[in-house]
Amino acid sequence: MPAKSQVKWTADARTSLRAGADVVLANGDPRSTPGYAGDKRDGQADLRAGLNHLADLQERLYAARTEGSGDGVLLVLQGMDSAGKGGIVRHVVGGVDPQGVELASFQAPTAEERAHDFLWRVEKRVPRPGYIGVFDRSHYEDVLVGLVRQLAPPEEIERRYGAIVDFERRLADRGTRIVKVFLHLSYDEQGERLSERLERPEKHWKYAPSDVDARRRWAPYQDAYQVAIRRTSTDVAPWYVVPADRKWFARLAVQELLLETLEDIAPTWPPARFDVAHEKARLAETMG
Repeated sequence: MPAKSQVKWTADARTSLRAGADVVLANGDPRSTPGYAGDKRDGQADLRAGLNHLADLQERLYAARTEGSGDGVLLVLQGMDSAGKGGIVRHVVGGVDPQGVELASFQAPTAEERAHDFLWRVEKRVPRPGYIGVFDRSHYEDVLVGLVRQLAPPEEIERRYGAIVDFERRLADRGTRIVKVFLHLSYDEQGERLSERLERPEKHWKYAPSDVDARRRWAPYQDAYQVAIRRTSTDVAPWYVVPADRKWFARLAVQELLLETLEDIAPTWPPARFDVAHEKARLAETMG
């Protein structure tokens, strides 16, 4: 069921956006709004309504850890440059209490990290119970960039798919719900967003010459994403393909995925560890 704070969702986002083992990215429309019947104005209204709902669920999740709850959430964001990962972090995750969020971004590995298995640095950044963890780029870089740029031999890339599935199953077994999102951006829309970054001085910091280098490998990257999604989408860690040409929908869709996941957890407030009536009386004594 769609989250109770939303209005225009006609279907569960985890059903509408879930990628199957036979997903074909080229068949998806990056401007579509699967499972959502509203327009931009409706989406913005639902996003605002969902912020308080998400913040409440996140605070309950964070509080429940004090009673030993092992529940947590890991949001994995992947997509081509300018797909909107940063906007989702700001406008969706940024609406909750930051003390309950753990954000990590995995760039090119350091010399020390290259001396270990590719998951070594990732294992250290998984969210603790009670937290929403966000990977803005993730362990999937090691099969995406590794494949496209031939940074590892084919047999090593093949091994990594299996290692990722095992790693995510271990996380799920300990109580971490995994929400993996591929932001499906079109080639034309990416070109417009990169052009805007070059035209506006306040956005120059977001631009990197390597963005164009990756854009020139658009087709190989799409193929790499498709293979990775097919090979690693499981029942405990499914992939969701979120159309990303409409920023408002991408943000709303990720919020909805988080809301549905947290509603499934249904975190509750921990009981007081003291006599509430007695403490009320004691406090009253200090208030004249």
